Amino acid sequence: MTASPTVHDDDERRLAELGYKQELKRKWSAFSNFAISFSIISILAGCFTTFGQAWNNGGPVAISWGWPLISIFILLIGFAMSELVSAYPTAGGIYWWASKMGGPVHGWFTGWLNLIGLIAVTASVDYGCATFLNLVLTNTVDGWDGTLNQVFLLFVIILVLHGLINVFGQPIIHTLQNVSVWWHVFGAAVIVLILMFVPEKHQGVSWVFTETFNNSGFADGSNSSGMFWLYVLPLGFLLTQYTITGFDACAHVSEETVGASRAAANGLWQSIAYSAVGGWILLLALLFAATDVPAINEAAGFSGAVLETSLSSGFFKAVIIISTVGQFFCGMSCVTSMSRMTFAFARDRGLPGSRVLSKVDRNGTPVNAIIFGTVAGLFLTLPALYEAPNGAPLAFYAVVSVAVIGLYLAFLIPILLRLRMGDRFQPGPWTLGRKYKVIGWIAAIEIIVVSVYFILPFSPAGVPGNADFDWKAVNYAPIAVGVVLLAVAAYWFASGRKHFTGMRSNVSE
Repeated sequence: MTASPTVHDDDERRLAELGYKQELKRKWSAFSNFAISFSIISILAGCFTTFGQAWNNGGPVAISWGWPLISIFILLIGFAMSELVSAYPTAGGIYWWASKMGGPVHGWFTGWLNLIGLIAVTASVDYGCATFLNLVLTNTVDGWDGTLNQVFLLFVIILVLHGLINVFGQPIIHTLQNVSVWWHVFGAAVIVLILMFVPEKHQGVSWVFTETFNNSGFADGSNSSGMFWLYVLPLGFLLTQYTITGFDACAHVSEETVGASRAAANGLWQSIAYSAVGGWILLLALLFAATDVPAINEAAGFSGAVLETSLSSGFFKAVIIISTVGQFFCGMSCVTSMSRMTFAFARDRGLPGSRVLSKVDRNGTPVNAIIFGTVAGLFLTLPALYEAPNGAPLAFYAVVSVAVIGLYLAFLIPILLRLRMGDRFQPGPWTLGRKYKVIGWIAAIEIIVVSVYFILPFSPAGVPGNADFDWKAVNYAPIAVGVVLLAVAAYWFASGRKHFTGMRSNVSE
């Protein structure tokens, strides 16, 4: 169904009121807008790649109870952001809102946090995809040993492919997003059915909803101490917090969406809600199939071990392939979102080389922004070449933490600014009304608490001063985010405040 010219005119008029001419092609439907965030959240990616984080830090309860609990908090964050994207439907999204409601300095730090998060989430998704593809090849191709170097090679190939798809596939990229939704829906359904009917035995309901593990190394493995409930278990919530993220993509492609003020707002919160329900069902199916606990523990909680110990070779490969393809779609969507945000931030002179990064080709594709983001993601993931002492992919979890911290801190700033504005805020057609206060404050507190946890060590070997301290086990997320923030602050005082004024209009009166 084609939108009427009036809708297109209204979208372009609203964009002009916000200060920009229509440069990106506006041909995304409301479903396509929803699809990109749903694809980036990707229950076929996060539920599998970070399953071990929850398994080792809390066990089944971190998943069966932790997932729905944290999902509710994330949905409240989504509601707060839906109101903002409805009022300000621009590709800049998060940093633009902060600039509008707070000023250039707020937009500057929000933009850089958002960019760091988007690059990190792109890198982590593609590395997760490489890990699963490596699992397929190890069980299929003779001579393929599945070493860390081979995984990294696959990661580079996947990252390059996603860059090429986004550069040359622009005419059909929105269609690919739609295909991704149905792959995730039907793929997840098939996996759940396989896990329900193929394994010879399953765990009981009591085990799934009450069993606790502590494989983190903290508190001497205790799963009943205060250390377990206040430190170890919250670390397991990274599974949910990482999986259900990247939903700001609805904002970043709003300049390409028809009827953006409503479509982007609805797409944002709906992508969270549907992913929360689908992801919980998928994770419960995994838990019920996790009967060989010692083997899964030996594999550091890797979800592939759950599948390998409960399924025959053929069904195991089928599930891994379904998940790998879903992760590939997810990474493709991440590059799309990241490149749009990079383009918009550069358009407002927020990045070095802004004139180059804000260019689009004749198809309306920000080619330079795509190349920049993929190369940055490659460098960010280099520590994944080193294996942690306990065999767990701590470098991968650190990249995940960078993504979570960067994205959610970027969400926090405009949410707090919205609360500060109060009745001075002029909402769009999708609004929270008076409920914005309670929703905004709950969202803000959750983000602050989560950000503190995800800069903490994941294992005792990563704690400075510990007798078993090993640099390979260090959670480098706070180092990476801290160094970048210091550099961004220095850049702001050196020259950023002179050339970044927030919104830089490129349309005449």
